[in-house]
Amino acid sequence: MNIMRANDMDLIDVSAELEKEFGASGSKEREEALEHAWEEYNAQILLDARKAARLTQEEVARRTGTSKGYISRVERGLTIPTVATLYRLVGAMGMKIEIVPR
Repeated sequence: MNIMRANDMDLIDVSAELEKEFGASGSKEREEALEHAWEEYNAQILLDARKAARLTQEEVARRTGTSKGYISRVERGLTIPTVATLYRLVGAMGMKIEIVPR
């Protein structure tokens, strides 16, 4: 059970709230919500990386052979890039993806 204090008087059972909102752990609804959350998280990482590189969406689009609209959709989590496009996006921002064992 995960308990969080919302303020000095209230306790919230995070697990119960997640189950109420998204279904039981392992359910289709919960898995879909988790996948959506990861998509939004990755979109935010790409947006933050572009801003850190001080590039506009147009500059990234030009460097990757895509459109500004495509970059915008990726950064808003509306479009999920292929792995190949993800590597191009990251490279266009002067960064790299590193996969390491845990």
